Amino acid sequence: MLRASLQEVSAALKEGQVSPTELCQKCIALTKATRFLNAYITVAEDTALEQASASEKRYRQGQALGKLDGVPIAVKDNFSSAGIETTCASNMLKGYIPPYNATVIQKLLDQGAVLLGKTNLDEFAMGSGSTDGAFGPVRNPWSYSRQYREKCAQNSSAINEDTSWLITGGSSGGSAAAVSSFTSFAALGSDTGGSTRNPAAHCGLVGLKPTYGLVSRHGLIPLVNSMDVPGILTRCVDDAATVLGVLAGHDPKDSTTVQDPFHPFQLPNLLDMKNLCIGIPKEYNIPGLSNETLTVWSKAADLFEKAGAKVMDVSLPHTCYSIVCYHVLCAAEVASNMARFDGLRYGHRSTADESTEALIAATRREGFNDVVRGRILSGNYFLLKQNYENYFVKAQKVRRLIATDFTKLFSSGVDILLTPTTLSHSVPYAEFIKEDNRTRSVQDDIFTQAVNMAGLPAINVPSALSDKGLPIGLQFIGRAFHEAQLLTVAKWFEKQVQFPVIQLEGIMDHLDPVSHPEKSAFFS
Repeated sequence: MLRASLQEVSAALKEGQVSPTELCQKCIALTKATRFLNAYITVAEDTALEQASASEKRYRQGQALGKLDGVPIAVKDNFSSAGIETTCASNMLKGYIPPYNATVIQKLLDQGAVLLGKTNLDEFAMGSGSTDGAFGPVRNPWSYSRQYREKCAQNSSAINEDTSWLITGGSSGGSAAAVSSFTSFAALGSDTGGSTRNPAAHCGLVGLKPTYGLVSRHGLIPLVNSMDVPGILTRCVDDAATVLGVLAGHDPKDSTTVQDPFHPFQLPNLLDMKNLCIGIPKEYNIPGLSNETLTVWSKAADLFEKAGAKVMDVSLPHTCYSIVCYHVLCAAEVASNMARFDGLRYGHRSTADESTEALIAATRREGFNDVVRGRILSGNYFLLKQNYENYFVKAQKVRRLIATDFTKLFSSGVDILLTPTTLSHSVPYAEFIKEDNRTRSVQDDIFTQAVNMAGLPAINVPSALSDKGLPIGLQFIGRAFHEAQLLTVAKWFEKQVQFPVIQLEGIMDHLDPVSHPEKSAFFS
C-alpha cells in the first residue's frame, strides 16, 4: 500500500481496504525504521494520529473531504505549522513553534490530509544538496536501491556505508527522500532556484514548480520573495496535478497570488502531439553536462518528434548571464529577509549583554551557519549605496531580459521547452562536499534558476536510469499559468518512458530485525 499513488490510496481508503489510522501507523513506523536517511526533522506522530482518527470518522460517516482525506503528506520545515516546531534546519529557529499554519498547509488540512511531519533541508533553503542544515545531511534512498547496488556489484565497486551514500539534491531533499522512501505519498518543498526540481531529479520523482503567484507563499519563511514558490513532490504526474488542485488559487493573505479563480483539472490519458511544438534551447547544452544526460535529452526529443510533435532548436540568448544574475538578486533579498532574525523577537537569543548591537551580532553569529552568513554579507555588499546601481539594479535589468527571452519564444509558437534538470545523476556525499556551497549551487542550479526569475511553471519528470542505476530527470518548462498543458505533456512523456519504481530491498539491511521483525512487509 505504501507504494501506491495518491489516486490508488484514496480509492483504497474510500473502499475500506485500509483505514486512515492503519495507513498513518504504517508511515510512522517506516519513518522510524528509516531514520538514518535523516529525511525528517520532526515526525508529528501524535498530531498525525489525531488527524487520521478524525479522517477515519469522516469515512465511516460517508463524509470524506476529497482525494487527500486520510493521506499522509510531509512538508518542508520552512513552512509555518501551528503547534509543530518549524526550524528551517537552523539553530536560529530551534524551538520555534508558530501560532499559525502556512496557507498551503491549511489547505491540505482542510482537505483532510494527514501532516506526518516536517522534512529536512539546507539551512534556510540555501543549498543544492540538503547537506548544509543544522540537523545533518539527508541521504538519498537510491543509495540503498536494488538498481544501484546491483550495478555497483557488476562493476566490482565496494559500497562504503559511511561515505559513499548519495546526496538527495536540495534544498528540498528531505521532502524528496520522504516520498522516495515511501514514508509519505506526497510532500511540499519550496523552489527558489530549483530546490524542488533538483532533488526530484536525483530521487526519481516528479517535482513541480508552479507559476509564481498561482500558489500562496503566506507562511513560507522567505528566502527570495520575488522567486519563492511552494513546490510539489510526488511519484507521478497525476498526483502532482491532484495536489496542485488543492493548493492553487487566490489567497487574501498573499497579495502576489493570482486574482482569477483556479479550477482544478483532471489530466487526459491521451494527447495528440501533432499540434505541439517542443523547443530545445541550445544554451542548455553546456560543458559539464554528462554524456548520459545529453543522451537521455536527445532521446526524449526524438520521442516527441516520432509522435508527431514539431521539435526545433531555439535560443535563450541571455541564459549565459542568468546564474550570476540569480546569485546577486538572491543574496540581496537574503540580506533583507535575514535581518528579522536579531534575537529580540523570536528565535535564538545570545547571552551577550554588553549592548544591543553586541546581542544582535552574537545572536546572528551563533544562529546562522557559514553559508547563510556568507550570503548576508554578499547581499549587503551588493546593496551598499555605492554598489546598488552596479549590482542590484543591473541584475534586475538582466532578469527582465531573461524573462523576455522566454516570452518571445512562447509568443513565437513554442508550447513547451525541454531541457535537462541537472548536469548528471546524484553523486556520493564525500564527492559533493569537496566544493563549497556557492560553487555547488552554481553547478546544480544552472538549468533551473532562470525559470524562477521568469516566474514560469516547470516540472521534473524522471526519464531513465544511468549506467549506475540512478535516476536522470528532464525538465519541462511551460507558459505562465498554463499548468494544465505542462502537466498533460509531462504525463504523456511519463507514460512513454515508464520509469522504474525504486526497489528498496537494500534498505532493509539497515532495519533492526528485533524492533522491526515485519521489515520485509514495509515495501510490499
